[in-house]
Amino acid sequence: MITVHIFRLSDGSIRGFSVKGHANYAKAGEDIVCAGVSAVTVGTVNSIETLTGVELDAEMEHGFLSAYVPEGAKLSDDIRSQVQLLLESLVVMLKSIVDSYGKYIQIKQHNN
Repeated sequence: MITVHIFRLSDGSIRGFSVKGHANYAKAGEDIVCAGVSAVTVGTVNSIETLTGVELDAEMEHGFLSAYVPEGAKLSDDIRSQVQLLLESLVVMLKSIVDSYGKYIQIKQHNN
């Protein structure tokens, strides 16, 4: 199973996320759940970095991805808003995958 953790600050904004595991929906190379989750998570990291110029603190290895907004980063309100929109979009996309393939993926949200 894939487990996604969404980490929120006390104001409700997203600090970052981590994704771990494998869906085991199908054999490697044919697993549409893993492919979908990989596409939306890696795509979100790439979108944030390309469109906002914010380099996330990210780590990726086989079956694991984590990405966090740099702690103490001095972001303008506009850039911070853009980053949050992209991160909230990620949550929407992941929930769509859960709606169809909930047996293979779960989302856990954590509030600080």
